[in-house]
Amino acid sequence: MKKIIETIIADYKAVFEKDPAARNFLEVILCYPGFHAILLHRIAHFLWNLRIPVIPRLISHLNRFLTGIEIHPGAKIGKGFFIDHGMGVVIGETTEIGDNVLIYQGVTLGGTGKEKGKRHPTIGNNVVIGAGAKVLGPITIGDNTRIGAGSVVLKSVPPNCTVVGVPGRIVSQEGKKLTPKEMLEHGNVPDPELKLIEELNKRIENLEQRIDYLENLIKEKLRDM
Repeated sequence: MKKIIETIIADYKAVFEKDPAARNFLEVILCYPGFHAILLHRIAHFLWNLRIPVIPRLISHLNRFLTGIEIHPGAKIGKGFFIDHGMGVVIGETTEIGDNVLIYQGVTLGGTGKEKGKRHPTIGNNVVIGAGAKVLGPITIGDNTRIGAGSVVLKSVPPNCTVVGVPGRIVSQEGKKLTPKEMLEHGNVPDPELKLIEELNKRIENLEQRIDYLENLIKEKLRDM
């Protein structure tokens, strides 16, 4: 029980670390569905580990009704966990989440089939998962990784990476721990499609310049004839 209380305190502190809009104790306790959701999950998970039937699932169901966040009581979640905004978040039964993780609204940590056993992702420490991202299957997301908003991740990702796109692709691997400020910048990730378009535009401009040169050269030759 002491460990649970320490974990809840860490979750409470995480709200202030990860959300600049958080102002005071009363506001967090009364007005943060992400904090309410993890608080109820801690209770449900404790009862789940005691193998108490029905009640943990009932608490999870109540949690979804009150917050719009669905966390299976079997999911293992580390300390300092924060769900910002929260609506539409789904976390499956065999999901494992490390410490100091931040996720945004609409995130799904789900399975890809009806197989038994481990079928949901394992998320490392200090990970940020942007709004609407889907991480599916028994894959592992390494420590200090950022997953861009709207990404769909189907394969394991090593530590210290940035992943974007559908399907998710690694676009950078810097090898450093994220600072609290960087954790909040989940929208500031590289856009490989935009980079490709910019490169294509440069090639088109280069081709147009060469065509103009050839046209002018032909005109000069015709004048000399």
